Amino acid sequence: MQTILGANGQIGEELARELKRTFTSEIRIVSRNAKKINDTDEVFSADLSIREKAVEAVKGSDIAYFTLGLPISSELWEKQFPLILHNVIEACKINGTKLVFFDNTYMYPQDDRVLTEKTPFAPVGRKGRVRRKMAEMVLKEIESGELEAVICRAPEFYGPGKTQSITNTLIFDNIKENKKLKVPLSVHKKRSLIWTPDASRATALIGNTPDAFGQTWHLPVDKSHPTYQEFIGIASEIYDENLQYNIVSKFLFKTGSLFNQKIKELLELLPRYEHDNIFDDSKFRNRFPEFQVTTYKQGIGQIKNEQLLEKK
Repeated sequence: MQTILGANGQIGEELARELKRTFTSEIRIVSRNAKKINDTDEVFSADLSIREKAVEAVKGSDIAYFTLGLPISSELWEKQFPLILHNVIEACKINGTKLVFFDNTYMYPQDDRVLTEKTPFAPVGRKGRVRRKMAEMVLKEIESGELEAVICRAPEFYGPGKTQSITNTLIFDNIKENKKLKVPLSVHKKRSLIWTPDASRATALIGNTPDAFGQTWHLPVDKSHPTYQEFIGIASEIYDENLQYNIVSKFLFKTGSLFNQKIKELLELLPRYEHDNIFDDSKFRNRFPEFQVTTYKQGIGQIKNEQLLEKK
């Protein structure tokens, strides 16, 4: 049995499909309101902030994937994320279950350095400090030898379906609505974005590779690391139109944050848009050379096709 904790989001759904496609039909879907993704899935609705529910959720599982997300609220993250992860860690220890922890890059420094698995944590803001605390919780368990675990880390998303990210919101949602695109701070800084189905496929692969455990892995991205100007250029070619954009300045973000809580919550992430933000996935590529990474052209083409189907 392989269990996905927090399976309602894009990563969890794609992970369930990939596990069924490639590894196992014995999959348990766990969330507050669990729903089947594959017809063979077992579902278990649970609030993982309750320790007993977490223990029950992973009972009988060989592997548990932590892909749980929360609304982007610093206060909620501080209250809920470490508590839930603590409960999941304890549940995995009690049940003898391996843990695959799906992580982001919020704990990394937001400057020009290329990000590797060895980059020291230097979080900017409250959400970054929460993610550092969570990563350190897992690393502590790995070092102690009390839990067999692995960290799968992904940069900013772009992708189909339920994918939520700044890029999806400011670029693809605006394309869909025939609005001018928006770019945070600069169009000239290089960026690494991960195609969400690739993130899930790579996580499933790592989770089912015994010698991958006890480590941190950067999940694979298209190595071209385009600027937003180049990214929009690819999109213009795919959509066959000259997509126009506006640059949203730091001043506009700060002004908007006075009236919009969601914008306020994004402020701590802005420094990464002032610098090149390059994510090094060479460790993964060297270990799994046959993994096919989706190119930006392929990914944007899939998003376009999905949008066309929605219009019909």
